[in-house]
Amino acid sequence: MELVYAMAIGIVTGSGVWLLLRPRTFQVIMGLALLSYAVNLFIFAMGRLNMNQAPVLDPTRVIDVAQYADPVPQALVLTAIVIGFATTALFLVVLLASRGFAGTDHVDGSEGEHR
Repeated sequence: MELVYAMAIGIVTGSGVWLLLRPRTFQVIMGLALLSYAVNLFIFAMGRLNMNQAPVLDPTRVIDVAQYADPVPQALVLTAIVIGFATTALFLVVLLASRGFAGTDHVDGSEGEHR
């Protein structure tokens, strides 16, 4: 499972970088979103891939750290998802305003030839 998970992170990262290098601003925004998703998956993987383990300590039992999941990566990813959604919405508003002012959605402002 770890190999499949690592490959998925690599594919999402590669797709994000490819979109980030495109000339249109919407593709750049989607590339940034994919990169943030890849980072979130990576952070989530740092908490180990565990099944059927509680993230909260049970005070009635003897505390054995190996029986619990690490809640810090889960909290970091949840916070990053909320912040990423807000910044993506802000980027899209800036994209629409920029397209309205410039008349184009190219990153450099020109409709140059594609190579």
